[in-house]
Amino acid sequence: MALLNIAEPGQTPEPHQRKLAVGIDLGTTNSLVASVRSGTAETIEDEQGQSLLPSVVRYFKDGYVVVGERALQAAAADAGNTIVSIKRLMGRGIEDVSRLAEQLPYQFESRQDNVPAIKTVAGAVTPVQVSAEILKALAERGRQSLGGQLQGAVITVPAYFDEAQRQATKDAATLAGVKVLRLLNEPTAAAVAYGFDQQEEDTTIAVFDLGGGTFDISVLRLQRGVFEVLSTGGDSALGGDDFDHSIAEWILQQANWQGELEPSSHRRLLEAARQVKEQLTESDEATISLEDVVGWKGTLDRVQFYELTDPLINRCIRSCKRAIKDARIRVDEVDNAIMVGGSTRMPRVREKVGELFGKPPLVNLNPDTVVAIGAAFQADVLIGNKPDNEMLLLDVIPLSLGLETMGGLVEKIIHRNTTIPISRAQEFTTYKDGQTALAVHVVQGEREMVEDCRSLARFELRGIPPMTAGAARILVTFQVDADGLLSVSAKETISGIESQIQVKPSYGLTEDSISDMLRASFEHAKEDRDARMLREQQVEAERMLEATEVALIADGDLLLSCDERHILEQAMAKLRCQHDTGDVASIKREIELLAQASEVFAERRMDRSIKKALKGHTLDELDEEE
Repeated sequence: MALLNIAEPGQTPEPHQRKLAVGIDLGTTNSLVASVRSGTAETIEDEQGQSLLPSVVRYFKDGYVVVGERALQAAAADAGNTIVSIKRLMGRGIEDVSRLAEQLPYQFESRQDNVPAIKTVAGAVTPVQVSAEILKALAERGRQSLGGQLQGAVITVPAYFDEAQRQATKDAATLAGVKVLRLLNEPTAAAVAYGFDQQEEDTTIAVFDLGGGTFDISVLRLQRGVFEVLSTGGDSALGGDDFDHSIAEWILQQANWQGELEPSSHRRLLEAARQVKEQLTESDEATISLEDVVGWKGTLDRVQFYELTDPLINRCIRSCKRAIKDARIRVDEVDNAIMVGGSTRMPRVREKVGELFGKPPLVNLNPDTVVAIGAAFQADVLIGNKPDNEMLLLDVIPLSLGLETMGGLVEKIIHRNTTIPISRAQEFTTYKDGQTALAVHVVQGEREMVEDCRSLARFELRGIPPMTAGAARILVTFQVDADGLLSVSAKETISGIESQIQVKPSYGLTEDSISDMLRASFEHAKEDRDARMLREQQVEAERMLEATEVALIADGDLLLSCDERHILEQAMAKLRCQHDTGDVASIKREIELLAQASEVFAERRMDRSIKKALKGHTLDELDEEE
C-alpha cells in the first residue's frame, strides 16, 4: 500500500521540501561543484568518482564540445582548439592578451567590444563562452546527483577580481543557464568551510589562496556573528601556471633551445614542468625527459627549484604584508592562516607562510575542495534551507570607485576595502553658466589623476535646467551589491531628472594592473598629492579667468575706465602665465590678486543688476510682494 503525504489544512508539503542549490568553484586549473546534504557539505563526483573537473574545453568542427578530463587528454595533440586556464583571460581586453599570447598556443581576434576571441575550428569563442561550457558541465553534474533542477548556485571568484572579471563570471553563468545566488570571494568561502563561522570567540584569520592562475590574500575577522573582510590583496595574474612557466623556461635554457615551439610541443613542455613541480612536492629531485620535444633530459632538485620560484613566492609574501597593513593589525594578531588552492601543496610555500605568521598554517582540509565546500554552505543558506542561520558575510571591494571631476581629477566615492554591499552618494554641481548636460565618467583606482586610473563607464545626464555655474545640485549615487557589481545614478535635485547605468566595464585591465595600481598609489603618494593640489589650483584659475572674461565682454566697456580695464587684464595675464608654468603657491597668489583687482568691477556689476531689477518698481510695491 502506498504511503500518503499528510499536510495541514490549506497547506502543501512543498514548503517543507529542500531547495536544490550548489556551490561552484570555477578554478583556473580545476573546477568543482559541491552541495549540502544532511547538514554536511561534500563535493559532487562524476561517474568515475572524480570530484575535480579539469577546467579544459575542446571544440570540434561540427560544433561538438568536450569538457574536462577528455579535453585535457587532447590538450597537446589539439592545442589550438583545446582551451586551458581560461580564467586568466576573464575580463581582459584584446590588448591585455599580447603578453599572455607568448604563453598560450592560441590565435586571437579582436571584436568591437574589445573582448578577445580565440579562433577554433568551431569558430571564435570568448572567455565567457568557454567558462560557460565549464559551468554547464558542473551544473549538469549537480542536477544528476541531486535529482532535480538547480534553483541557484553560489560561484566563487578571487577576492581580487575587479568589476570586469566579476561581470564576466556572471555573464558566463547566465549563458550556462545557472542562476547566481551570489558571487562569493574564495577566501571567505574557505573560512566558512573551516567552520570559523561557528566559533563563538572573536577570531582573526588570514586566508592564503594560491591557485592555478590567481593569488589572493584576505584578512577576515569573525566578531559577534559577523564575518567581516578587513582587507584583501593579491595578484590576479599569479598562480601555479607561473611556477610551471618558470620551470619550462629553465628547461629551454638547459637545452639551449632557440626559436618558438609548435603549440603541441609547447603544451607538452608545460605538462612536463607541472609534473616536475608535483614530484618535487614529495621528493628532493625530479627527472625530466624531453628529448623528443627540445632534445634534452636531466634533473631538477629542490634547491634549484627554490631559486626559480622564490621570486614568485616572495611576491605572494609582499602582498600578505600589505594586506595585514591595510587591515590595521599586526602579524601576531592573526590567530590562524588557512592554505587554499592546489599550489599551496608546495612545501616551500607553506614554509614561507609559516615564517611570516610565526605559526604553521592550517592544511587539514583538502586545498583543492575547500572553496567549493564553503560555497555550498553559503548556497544552502541563501536558497532558504537554513533560514535561522545568523552568519553574516561582509566582503570588501578591492579598488576605490570614483568620478572624474574638472581638470582630470578623481573624486573617490567609495574607498577600497569598504565593506559591501554599500551605497554612497555625493553632490556635484555645474561648471559653466547655462550648462544643461553633465558627463559622468566612472573610474576605478587609487591614484589622484584620471589618466592613472581605470575607466569603467561613461554616461550623460541631460535636461538640466539652465542656471548659473554652481547653482545646480546633482546627486551622484554609487551602489555596489553583494556580488561586487556597481550601478551609478545621477539626479538633478531641483528638476528631478535622472540618469543611471549598470556598470558593465569594457574588458581591458593590463596583466598586473590591480597590484600595480596599489603599488603605484603607495610609491607615488606624495607626487599624486602634489599633482592634485596643482591641478585644483589650475582649475580654480581657469574658472576665474573664464568668469572674468565673460564679465568683461558683457560689461567691461560700460563699467570700467581704460586704466581700470588695463589693470584687470594685466592681472589676468599674470594668472594665465602662472597657470601654465607656476607652482601651487604662485597660482594661488595670482588668483587672490585677480580677485582683488576685479572686486570693484564685481560690485559695480551687482549694483547695476539690482538697479535693473528695481527699475519701474516703488518701495510700496516691494513691501506688498513681501
